[in-house]
Amino acid sequence: MQTIRKSITFTDQQNEWIKLQLKKGDFTNDSEYIRNLVRKDQQQHLKLMELKNAIDEGFESGVSMKSISDIIKEVDNEIV
Repeated sequence: MQTIRKSITFTDQQNEWIKLQLKKGDFTNDSEYIRNLVRKDQQQHLKLMELKNAIDEGFESGVSMKSISDIIKEVDNEIV
């Protein structure tokens, strides 16, 4: 995988936070920590898009004639 070098500026407070994360031993360097944040943001965005698509699908499917208890029973049966 190709990597690209970027220059990034942080406030003193942000820099101290990053240093704290490194000191705790969770990450070995600044880049590793920042890449982790980007991955988390990507995952959050993906989940948000999946939720948006599910909501759109629900709206497009129209009004259900089932009661809430019927829907809950169906979900319970799918889980088992």
